[in-house]
Amino acid sequence: MLVFGGTGDLALHKLLPALYHLHRDGRLAADMRILAAARNRLSRAEYCRLAERHCRIQVAPGDFDPLVWSRFAERLDYFPMDLTQSADFGRLNSSLGKLGPRQRIYYLATAPDLVASISANLSIAGLAGANTRIVVEKPIGHSLASARAVNDALGQVFSEAQVFRIDHFLGKETVQNLMALRFANALFEPVWRAGHIDHVQISVNETLGVENRGAYYEESGAMRDMLQNHLLQLLCLVAMEAPVRFDAEAVRNEKVKILQALKPISGLDVQDKTVRGQYGAGTIGGHDVPAYYFEKHVDNDSDTETFVAVQAEIDNWRWAGVPFYLRTGKRMAQKRSEIVIQFKPVPHRLFEGSQANRLIIRLQPEERISLQLMGKSPGKGMRLTPIELDLNMAHIAPQNRRWDAYERLLLDVIEGDSTLFMRRDEVEAAWSWIDPIIRGWQETYQSPRPYPAGSNGPEQAHSLLELQGRAWLD
Repeated sequence: MLVFGGTGDLALHKLLPALYHLHRDGRLAADMRILAAARNRLSRAEYCRLAERHCRIQVAPGDFDPLVWSRFAERLDYFPMDLTQSADFGRLNSSLGKLGPRQRIYYLATAPDLVASISANLSIAGLAGANTRIVVEKPIGHSLASARAVNDALGQVFSEAQVFRIDHFLGKETVQNLMALRFANALFEPVWRAGHIDHVQISVNETLGVENRGAYYEESGAMRDMLQNHLLQLLCLVAMEAPVRFDAEAVRNEKVKILQALKPISGLDVQDKTVRGQYGAGTIGGHDVPAYYFEKHVDNDSDTETFVAVQAEIDNWRWAGVPFYLRTGKRMAQKRSEIVIQFKPVPHRLFEGSQANRLIIRLQPEERISLQLMGKSPGKGMRLTPIELDLNMAHIAPQNRRWDAYERLLLDVIEGDSTLFMRRDEVEAAWSWIDPIIRGWQETYQSPRPYPAGSNGPEQAHSLLELQGRAWLD
């Protein structure tokens, strides 16, 4: 495995700790080697010390074993190179030739704009044969046209089966449990449709701001950074039909159908169906935090959205008339990623009390699935109260360490299983739906609505549901 961008945050904070865990658990072949490549002029020993320092921070103290690390470090090597220079890829080819022919995985832990040049340079250097796979992080482009350009650049060098477009959300245990919940239990299938579901909420909220990613965020915003990939992928898993079999092509075929069935939002519709927001100064965890426009590498008059909410609709037989409310934001009151399936109320209410009747699938901070029902309150009379059937994933096998999403996805790449990765037509179908919304914002001069850091977003996002007699589950 060659990790381009091997000295960056992604490689040091996510990939190497995940590979260390796979090594510790005996999941890596004995002769597998990991080669990090970056501009920094480091020796192999210096890189191993750098990697160990970061892994000691990222890996839980009880999981880090110096003896296991020393054996893992034997797999590591480092190659200094400029990823924009084809001559350096020639040197890389000469170095790799000493290892002999073997399966190669290229992981692009780099800036997105390097994908095309790295692919081309791999081809020029003769490093892109049939025994190679390439892993590409999101974002894949920043629009439909640019996504097609990235995909074309990859397609000129690699077959579609060799390309693994990664979205770490799909590696989370609870996300995959969603498919098991839907397709392995007779309890849910009869009611998983418009006749029984009132609406669906999908929220991915963060308490963090843009940190040191201001320059990147100015180009992307919340819509491109989060909703176009993470939230639409979750929507697909909630709404897709059962695949004819559980393999990569069958699963991804059903996801593409959902993206193609999304009702377009464009022009003046963006004013009624979407809300943009930008965080101002506020308090998070008892600490004062600055407004977005005071963050590093952010323009003082920036109109980039750090929050977005969208009312989506799926134009097909199963979901016609069911709104899907998608929401993501930075500097929110709580770090929470969850899917809420709100069932319709009973046709006639016999008892006093609220009507919960919802399924909550939480992805973070903890992974759990809960079914909220109505039960009787203790005492005289039939007064109801919500009760909860709770499946906490940490309690299923408490003696086992929870796998990180990157561990599962890296192992899938190694084994050549692309089920949890995005196909080219998925990416482009998502952009086909997102582009008209962004264009509609520009045409209608829809500026981001302010919201204080530490809140649940702008008031207009709450009105999006309240006007229809609904509310976000906060």
